[in-house]
Amino acid sequence: MRYAASLSRAGNRILNILMALLILTIALYGAYSLWDTWEIYNRAFASEDLLKYKPAGNAGNTGNTNNPTLQDLMKINPDVRGWLTIDDTHINYPVLQGSYDYEYLNKDVYGNFVLSGSIFLSTGNSGDFSDPYSLVYGHHMDNGAMFGDVAEFVNSSYFEKHQTGTLYLPDQTYHISLFACVEADAYDSQIYDYSSDGKGDIAGLLDYISKIAVQNRNINVTDSDHIIGLSTCADAVTNGRIVLFGRLDAT
Repeated sequence: MRYAASLSRAGNRILNILMALLILTIALYGAYSLWDTWEIYNRAFASEDLLKYKPAGNAGNTGNTNNPTLQDLMKINPDVRGWLTIDDTHINYPVLQGSYDYEYLNKDVYGNFVLSGSIFLSTGNSGDFSDPYSLVYGHHMDNGAMFGDVAEFVNSSYFEKHQTGTLYLPDQTYHISLFACVEADAYDSQIYDYSSDGKGDIAGLLDYISKIAVQNRNINVTDSDHIIGLSTCADAVTNGRIVLFGRLDAT
């Protein structure tokens, strides 16, 4: 009897140890998952080292010889096409253009794998943004990184408070006047197939945007203007997309 009781106690101790190890493993895995998620979202913002390459004035001229220029970043990665900033948002990144669409979906400017990827220009567009309509993509990050803030433009108050941005190119700076935000489908040919050759019907595109826009302001955009579209995914909508449109004006 005593032997059986001793075996029972030993078995209970082993079971308790195994349960404690299981709980510890679950806790450690949970802590790692939280840390990993934080890392993913934190790395989605432009680092201080990367921000040193952002032009501070006219494109290609920071006005400070101690700071690297946009051309310096292009020497590191020739796929860099410019730098995009939307005022008073988290959108403040270099724009890349790969050899195929989505090459930079999960790759940063240095060529490293990152889930947040990069901001990138459609391969159907000219790298100098000379097309009538240029389409730029970015991930929708819940913390506002990458193009997460694009989704905020569906709200009228946010749309009204954020109206401008800047696109820096190696030899040109463009002021961006934001004029519309639309909710669309990833297969919307009016928006996503238009830029395949950069020579579509701008008047037709502008008319389509005005019809489906969830937010719109009249800034007298015409079919002779150059348009930029910023596209990201919509939360909880399969194949849903949110696209922010602006007019490029040379400074």
